[in-house]
Amino acid sequence: MSYFKKLTDAYPILKILGNRYVIVLVFFAVWMLFLDNTSYLEHRILNKQLEELEDNKKYYQEEIRKDEENIKLLKNPDQIEKYAREKYYMKRDSEDIYIIEFEGDSIKEEQSNSKSL
Repeated sequence: MSYFKKLTDAYPILKILGNRYVIVLVFFAVWMLFLDNTSYLEHRILNKQLEELEDNKKYYQEEIRKDEENIKLLKNPDQIEKYAREKYYMKRDSEDIYIIEFEGDSIKEEQSNSKSL
């Protein structure tokens, strides 16, 4: 008896796996899942990138909406004055500005400055 016949008698699964159609099917599945340019693995990577880009799109659309609201607010002269006073510490000629920093704020700034060095 041949060696292959002994193996197929001992292990009946080899009879099924030895079928040429099964071999071709397994080869095709491996090729499509792992080796092809449009493989399953490649699609997973592309889908992950697509999800990240969609999240970025949502984030930037929300930021654009906020900026448009701020632009609408800055068309009002009172809002422009408020923004200039808060952001750039501008004042009128007859005013004095006192900047009050709380102790907790200065500690956080010192820690962030020491980390960046």
